[in-house]
Amino acid sequence: MSFGGFSDNRQPAPMAEINVTPMVDVMLVLLVIFILAAPLFTHTIKLDLPQAAATPAPTQPLTITLSIDAAGAVFWNDVPLPMTELAPRMAQAASQVPAPDLQLRADRATRYEVIAQVMAAAQSNGLNRIGFVTDPQASLAAASAPAPQEIPAASSTLQLKPASQPSIRK
Repeated sequence: MSFGGFSDNRQPAPMAEINVTPMVDVMLVLLVIFILAAPLFTHTIKLDLPQAAATPAPTQPLTITLSIDAAGAVFWNDVPLPMTELAPRMAQAASQVPAPDLQLRADRATRYEVIAQVMAAAQSNGLNRIGFVTDPQASLAAASAPAPQEIPAASSTLQLKPASQPSIRK
């Protein structure tokens, strides 16, 4: 019985193809072995962990808006407040948990003394988180406005008196 030709003097040529079926069989067997053995490789330690209730996420602090107009009048969340009632109201607000944030809005013509008194009252009553609110549109307008003209020194003089407001004489 002969395969591949009618001549007896020809030698059969070597096969040029690789049979991959046995290699695929071996790979599938290895895959099954690793799938079955993988749970054995994990070392677990049996622990009896304590049960604890999670604390709720901290709430955002209340924000208090304290406005000061040019005349020095104080407004607590847009409600007028006499300066004498400011310290007790701040102490009451500071006793809340968490302590509220204080947003300070002051008119540009407000005297620094009033702002300093409000900040000192806030700090002494426990309101330590103070933010200053500005108007970004006014800042942009002021930056693009031309520089103010200087007043000649000969036309007016500024004389400071101790412990009082400055006065201008002509």
